[in-house]
Amino acid sequence: MADIAARYRGQNAVPGDQTSQPEGASASTSAVAVPPPSNAPGNGREGLRLTIDALASPAYMVNYNFEITWLNDAARRTVLGKIESLPSSTEARNVFRFLVGSQACTECGPCHELLRFHFSLAKRRAPASGFFSLCKDVPVEQVGLLERLYQEAEPQPTHAIAEAKVNAPGSDGDCMPYHVYSITFREGLLFVYTPGGPGSDSLLELLSRRDEVIRDLVRRRLPVLTHLAVLVADLQESVRICSELPPEEYFELVNQIWSAMEPIFRRYYGTYGKHAGDGMVYYFFPQPDCSYVMNGLVAAQEMRVAMQRISKEWQLRKDWSRELYLNTGLNEGQEWLGTFQTASHVEFTVLGDTINHAARLSDFARYGAVWATKNYMGKLSTEQRQRVKFGVRRTAEQGREVFVASTYADVGSLADLAAGRHEKLKDIAAVPITEIVEVAPAG
Repeated sequence: MADIAARYRGQNAVPGDQTSQPEGASASTSAVAVPPPSNAPGNGREGLRLTIDALASPAYMVNYNFEITWLNDAARRTVLGKIESLPSSTEARNVFRFLVGSQACTECGPCHELLRFHFSLAKRRAPASGFFSLCKDVPVEQVGLLERLYQEAEPQPTHAIAEAKVNAPGSDGDCMPYHVYSITFREGLLFVYTPGGPGSDSLLELLSRRDEVIRDLVRRRLPVLTHLAVLVADLQESVRICSELPPEEYFELVNQIWSAMEPIFRRYYGTYGKHAGDGMVYYFFPQPDCSYVMNGLVAAQEMRVAMQRISKEWQLRKDWSRELYLNTGLNEGQEWLGTFQTASHVEFTVLGDTINHAARLSDFARYGAVWATKNYMGKLSTEQRQRVKFGVRRTAEQGREVFVASTYADVGSLADLAAGRHEKLKDIAAVPITEIVEVAPAG
């Protein structure tokens, strides 16, 4: 096993790693690229493969705020300090809170190496100013120690898998040596501990199956109460457009729209959500290095620009005057996030009014407009809000339309709720909203 680790140490990242980090690593940690699966064609080995469910070693997954999203019983009983049950909110699932609480000997250097290892991975995305956001809910008496270890940790280099030799509590509560691996996914970091030396061939083979591993982890993700921004967008008059185009061209159009929007959502850490029909729902969760609320706004603006290009392309192609619009609604709130799944499919789903209100705003919006709730805008800092041109168009004397900047209006005052298409707006009639006209670039 040591020979295998040595052979692959220092190679390039496994394709699919999208995390960007500065150069450098601490002396006691290293990064490896995983060997091909042991049962891959041509290697002459077959048999049962290790799965996430079958991991006997401690393992857990965190998001990029280092909040626990999944853990197995071995981690619950040992390295994380005999957790009875995880709290419901994301903020209270901070992994450093549990690692500090589990330290059998807080003055022990090898125990500190485990914390440094986590901090070295956190520094891939979190700036130096992100320490206190990383260590929410940590006991006050431990903050000084963690801040020192954070400063000592060197950011990990760009590799899909990192490893370190650490000490952590075993089943009897006493410290014992572990070899810990961390594998990077777009959704977060998976940590796997092997007692004593490096892991077995089957463990490395498991970690090499990135797509399969993340599907298993997503299926087992624990429901969590989290803050999030929700973006809902729908194609205006999609039924009429569908009737005007041959079926193959309508599907081509919708697929083109989705293909154009996907890179935007990936760039701003959007997570695809469940939606009926040809519209789209994306969730933006708190990030260690950027504002999730600002991410939703910038994504909405870039979507509008991309949609204008698609509209012009189809006007030239079909020689028609029809404009194509994506109408967008934005809202923010704290809701339960979970998954709906079948044997072959998994979808992230949010329960609660946050997504419902965003969907209603999307129904209300016309001609490619982006509307956001006052609650959403209230989550922006003063500096961030200064980058956004927003307001409400009102009717002045002689029927003139006037844009009143930096204002809000109740939905009920902007729409005729008796009209058929506005029936669904009645449940948000009292919600104050504003139109997002433009978002200026940062800096």
